[in-house]
Amino acid sequence: MAVAVSQPRVRTVALLGPAFVAAVAYIDPGNFATNITAGARFGYTLVWVVLAANLVAMLVQYLSAKLGIATGQDLSELCREHLPRKVSFGLWVQAELVAMATDLAEFVGAALGLYLLFDVPLPAAGLITAVVAFALLELSRRGYRPFELAITGLFGIVLLGFAYDLVLVSNSNTPIPTVLEGGSESALVLAVGIIGATVMPHVIYLHSALTKIRPQHTKATRLDVFIALGTAGLINVGMLILAAATLRGLGGADPILFAHAELGRLLGGGAALAFAVALLSSGLSSSSVGTYAGQVVMNGFIRRSIPLMARRAITMLPALIVLTLGLPVTDSLVISQVVLSFGIPFALIPLVWLTSRRDIMGDHVNRRTTTIVAGTCALIVTVLNLYLASSAIF
Repeated sequence: MAVAVSQPRVRTVALLGPAFVAAVAYIDPGNFATNITAGARFGYTLVWVVLAANLVAMLVQYLSAKLGIATGQDLSELCREHLPRKVSFGLWVQAELVAMATDLAEFVGAALGLYLLFDVPLPAAGLITAVVAFALLELSRRGYRPFELAITGLFGIVLLGFAYDLVLVSNSNTPIPTVLEGGSESALVLAVGIIGATVMPHVIYLHSALTKIRPQHTKATRLDVFIALGTAGLINVGMLILAAATLRGLGGADPILFAHAELGRLLGGGAALAFAVALLSSGLSSSSVGTYAGQVVMNGFIRRSIPLMARRAITMLPALIVLTLGLPVTDSLVISQVVLSFGIPFALIPLVWLTSRRDIMGDHVNRRTTTIVAGTCALIVTVLNLYLASSAIF
């Protein structure tokens, strides 16, 4: 009897993994930048944005995973198959631009982690990041499981790093302010940046590609998404709380660098070390996932592919430029996340449309309520982006 009970559990655990690969993108250095900036400037004011964005992320990633299970194809392949050729090509072009913004945040974040840990100059840290990312990508050639396990391990390091720092904060006597500084316009930019950093366009495409290539069923997928994205949500909230508890207005300082310094000053070297290790792990893992997602997008939309290593070399160039020129690191990360937010509707709207079609999904088709909720999320994000763009222009 004991053996009979344990076998299904073992099989279920073996099916977990794709959502953890996707979840890494939800705790990437862009999240560090937006959440730390939000906590430092506005205290708890924007925590509801973080929570709402993570709930949307859970829904979106479940729909993407379900699409791969039901069709045996990924989102980009289905867009090419069911949309007009010009529309599909346009979606591919914008997806590649979004991938470059994604890679900028992740690559710069990993380099910054090396700088904080070992005082490596940022340009040199960028090159070291590239070497490690190449090694991680090599695992994907050995099958999906080694890559998933490596990425999940780095995800766990980020979780442990912030858990350690939050325990130190809770044991300290540091008061947590409600609102610190900043106007409503900057709060809107940060809110959109948080959404862009949390609901990641490239992993909307990637998750369906991960589930189409492995044995999977919807029950295990729901559990996978709930655990992985729920944990990512807790980490994001933890970032904001940590910033609100330790930072007292940024002034002209770089938020990530300032957060690292303040953690060390207020909570000790261990807290600063945990923060830097978490940032490095986040950057390395999410950078590899981003490159993998870019390959999926290109192959799906235009049936072309380039070697993963070549793609990694091309997409890291903008990040190396930022590092070499000494541009403000966290500001560059926040801007990249706003760019990502503009890409969300172009992935989310086709996803909702495809998963609502019974001729494509069969028995896995969305319930009407699911389609309405997901469609509403896409509409809200689109309206936020249009408002932000009009504010910047006028």
